[in-house]
Amino acid sequence: MRAIMQTYKTVQEWRQTIGENIRNLRLQRNLDRRDLAAQAGVALNAVKNLELGKNTTTETLIRVVRILDRTDWFDSLAPTISVSPMAKGNLKTPRQRVFKNRKIKPKD
Repeated sequence: MRAIMQTYKTVQEWRQTIGENIRNLRLQRNLDRRDLAAQAGVALNAVKNLELGKNTTTETLIRVVRILDRTDWFDSLAPTISVSPMAKGNLKTPRQRVFKNRKIKPKD
């Protein structure tokens, strides 16, 4: 039986994909990089790096995506996780350590 091999994007591939999507959204909204940077409150180089798939901060990503009105991306990235009441009842409270005062014996 042949095993099914899953392929995953590398970090660089994900950065490229996100950058391309942001660039396409920016162009759809008829914004140049300078305008997007100003509206997002980030440096022009930050927008360039983001679109080119280079390292950038999460804050820059969030600010730019908010201006492009695509915060729904984050909803799928980090959906609200809830715990059922039944599962909450099964959770154990973390064990707490007890510290006792130690008596120091005087030296002879």
